[in-house]
Amino acid sequence: MKEKILLKVNHLTKTTEFGKVLSKVRFEIKQNEHVVIAGETGSGKSTLLRIIAGLEQPDSGTVTLNNELVRGPADNLVPGHPEIAYLSQHFELPKFLRVEQVLVYASNVTDAYRQRIISICKIKHLLSRKTDQLSGGEKQRIAIARLLLTHPKVLLLDEPYSHLDTGLKAILKEVVNQISTKLGVTCILVSHHPEDTLPWAHRILVMKKGVIVQQGKPEEVYHQPKNEYVARLFGEYNFMDASLARLLGKSNLKGKFLRPEQLRLINKKTGKWVIREVAYYGSYYLIRVGYKEKLIVVFSLRKWVVGEMVELNLSK
Repeated sequence: MKEKILLKVNHLTKTTEFGKVLSKVRFEIKQNEHVVIAGETGSGKSTLLRIIAGLEQPDSGTVTLNNELVRGPADNLVPGHPEIAYLSQHFELPKFLRVEQVLVYASNVTDAYRQRIISICKIKHLLSRKTDQLSGGEKQRIAIARLLLTHPKVLLLDEPYSHLDTGLKAILKEVVNQISTKLGVTCILVSHHPEDTLPWAHRILVMKKGVIVQQGKPEEVYHQPKNEYVARLFGEYNFMDASLARLLGKSNLKGKFLRPEQLRLINKKTGKWVIREVAYYGSYYLIRVGYKEKLIVVFSLRKWVVGEMVELNLSK
């Protein structure tokens, strides 16, 4: 059975006084698909989300939800689409209210459904608190709950994990996952941190200067980046130019990208590579090895000593 296309973005273009922000951006999203939009700051991610939500007007192009046009503020008295919820990086909650009041005022749903949203967003213990007594992560989960009480079909999250510590980030990741699995809400998430996107995404769209430069499954984008910009977004990498490919004895690697975990070190006193740098990251060591002016980065589970001679091999 063919999966249903829920959202279509067709040749969106947007220019501001600072230049072109989006240029003929085009993609489709299936129902319940987890989609991440990645890219460096200024690549057009937030503008794209706001246009999808109907909060900003494109210069040209269209957005459709279930084959119905999403109108921008130029065509809507009240900007926004009732079935597309958008949480910006700069959201605010009403001040001086208790959380339970915020959620009641924000909805006209049954109490049973409200309790379900409260449970999914893990905020039951916060209901009696006032909004000025909450941490940033708690405020964010309440803001998401408010949006979910409007019964959206699509939830747009702009950098939801930025500025959160590890514990709060883990809670929010669980919430975001349950939003799609338990509520059937399709989520589009903007982020440029690989640890936040790779495990969750079904598909990643990579943007640069308003253009989608690559899209595909997380494994494809991570292991087969089209250029160094894409490779850099998802962590450490080695670009195999002709000389590096020859040093590894693998001429077929020329022009490809190797992630550090795709290489392994072999302790060998007659090896031609020397350990230049060792950095500890908890579950692994990041090792930089050199041969003359050439450098390669490798992940290792064991600690190595700067100055040791080694050989490099491809991991099995």
